[in-house]
Amino acid sequence: MKTLLLLAATLLLVALSVLCHMTVPSAGLNFMAACLAIIPLAGWMGRTTEEITVKVGPRLGGLLSATFGNAVEIIIGCFALSQGLTTLVKASITGSILGNLLFVLGLSFLVGGLKHPVQRFNIRVAHSQTAMLMLGIPIMFLLPVIFSASRYHSLLVMTGAVCSVSFLVYILGLVFSLYTHRQLLGDLEEERNEDIEDPGRIKNSNLLFVNLPVSLLILLIVTVLVAVESDFLVHSVEHLASHAGWSQMFLGVIVVAIIGNAAEHASAVWMAWKNRMDLSLEIAVGSSLQVAMFVAPVLYFFSIIVGHPMFFQFSVPELVSLTAAILLVAILMVDGESNWLEGAMAVGAYAVMAIGFYILH
Repeated sequence: MKTLLLLAATLLLVALSVLCHMTVPSAGLNFMAACLAIIPLAGWMGRTTEEITVKVGPRLGGLLSATFGNAVEIIIGCFALSQGLTTLVKASITGSILGNLLFVLGLSFLVGGLKHPVQRFNIRVAHSQTAMLMLGIPIMFLLPVIFSASRYHSLLVMTGAVCSVSFLVYILGLVFSLYTHRQLLGDLEEERNEDIEDPGRIKNSNLLFVNLPVSLLILLIVTVLVAVESDFLVHSVEHLASHAGWSQMFLGVIVVAIIGNAAEHASAVWMAWKNRMDLSLEIAVGSSLQVAMFVAPVLYFFSIIVGHPMFFQFSVPELVSLTAAILLVAILMVDGESNWLEGAMAVGAYAVMAIGFYILH
């Protein structure tokens, strides 16, 4: 009964948001209505991810959560690119990586640490993810700037080459972690078996999630609804930004990035609160890798198709912020443990960067 009431309330908020978007011209009201609709949808995404994880394991479950979460960003990016808003899309890519690495991961450490003094995660997976971050993101964003010399043809060739290689390396990374070197994730598989064999966990499983296909269908539906609400939010935020005097850089790096990833943000923090740090890290850090090495190439190739090429020529503040975020996360993850103070440091770093992008015009 409680689940049905929550479902009814969620559908009601979504319906009100759609009605508001179609009939009410006020950007402020549309923004609030979409926010109220996304909050319960994020909760459903977190619950569905947890149910899927019980069936397929934390590694694959986290990958699915990050993928469905980033599907929202791809949809928003495609809408923006079709309108020629390449600067906004590039800024949202930067903001998504920064948000996942510092804000989401930091908030997960902070919230989980308030309940559990010391939380541990698979250090081998952490090292693998850190290596991918150190290798993938600097190459993805720095090399086009260094070698292109701002010439159109050079930018086109260099961006295309970097996107193609990054996409291939990301696929190879999935093969490495899910197939050829799956034994490195032995600790995760033990955790999965414990969850499946826990009779209390099975007893409390909701009837909505009767099997894996149904759970995946629910996750897909929730993702589509989040995409719709995110699109409403982006359109209303653009109008609010023009009245509030926000720069396009701040709008893309901070506002659009947080809105587009709201659902997976909630999932990562919720998993940390339940002391499932392997899954929380897979969602937060794995999502950053996916944005840099999968989402960005997809959006680049889409920009070529629609006739608005999105070259990977990022500003100095963006490049410095990305480098600093990667170094900080590498330091925080090196020991395989986390606490609330480490989370506070990461969130604090994100707050300083947000202020910097706010005053940047």
